[in-house]
Amino acid sequence: MTPRTPHHVRRVTVVGAGSWGTAFAKVLADGGSAVTMWARRPEIAREIRESHRNTQYLRGINLPRTITATSSLRDSLRGAEQLYLAVPSQTLRDNLEALRPMLPGGIPVVSLMKGIEKTTNARMSEVMAQVLELDEERIAVASGPNLALEIAKEQPTAAVVSSVSLETAQAVALAATNGYFRSFVNTDVVGTEFGGVLKNLIAVAIGIVDGVGYGENTKASIITRGLVEMTDFAVAHGGHPDTLSGLAGLGDLIATCQSPLSRNNTAGRLLGQGYALHEVVRQMNQTAEGLASVAPILELARARGVAMPIVEQVHQVLAGTLKPQDIAPHLTTDDTPTGERTTDDGQARTGTALRRALKRAFGLGGDGGRGAGSARP
Repeated sequence: MTPRTPHHVRRVTVVGAGSWGTAFAKVLADGGSAVTMWARRPEIAREIRESHRNTQYLRGINLPRTITATSSLRDSLRGAEQLYLAVPSQTLRDNLEALRPMLPGGIPVVSLMKGIEKTTNARMSEVMAQVLELDEERIAVASGPNLALEIAKEQPTAAVVSSVSLETAQAVALAATNGYFRSFVNTDVVGTEFGGVLKNLIAVAIGIVDGVGYGENTKASIITRGLVEMTDFAVAHGGHPDTLSGLAGLGDLIATCQSPLSRNNTAGRLLGQGYALHEVVRQMNQTAEGLASVAPILELARARGVAMPIVEQVHQVLAGTLKPQDIAPHLTTDDTPTGERTTDDGQARTGTALRRALKRAFGLGGDGGRGAGSARP
């Protein structure tokens, strides 16, 4: 990493000029970095560079003058000390192939994406490691309750930056911290990344029942049971349960499920109102990552024997084999009463994700050391 003097201005690149890429560029600029954005469309790059606006994706937001933009990938990477990726998950591989020959050596590469590659079932950090041939110590992921427009309006929030290298996580978190945005760190990349993916699927379910007209009881049940599915899945794949009760899990889940700004919630609401999947995709101005992640997540869940009844029913609604109004009976997998969390012998677990979250919130229990917020920048 480049040594820094007290007067050194950190130079960072954000690849992707949608709402999230633009909002995160603002976070970085307001944290003291000089930011260069890469926009696929020259007219968006020109507007950011000349007018300090991105009206296509963040209407009404003035961007700092320390942000510039270009449609030349090579120019955007020149002199970069950190690289942030904010492109649709299904286009990541192609974008990485394009930038690989010009990637500055030794810099951290950070995923801002919350999706699974459909063709390989790989997490975004896994795609980055494979295509860019990076050591995992150089890779970080950022996740949390981060709705782009609210952040662009400088409404206070927090995120978690995760890397197997605590040094890398801390370097990124320092760049992504300012007066309204606080970044915590952990080393649980698997749990952090899956938390960001899985909450999108639960948000689609919430949108569906909202579109149907069901009320708060139904939505609260889905959120609570959805957290169980998220935690069981992440732990089965090597994640830490505390991460799922932190910013990257429960925090992101709450924000995404309750906000009309959430693309996944909006997509679900349109499905609940009776629109077919192709009609929903046509109406959406931006990518709803949850729609593309349902099938690969279910494939991974079945391979590990993880039951995900909510996600299964979202899949059926997307396929047109389940009416949206019939999604409510998701709350059990069979007719046999069980505990909220069960082991193989059917005995209820005492350490539920929700109980851990409450204990941590009120200072009643220890932190496992790897969950969200376990270390500070």
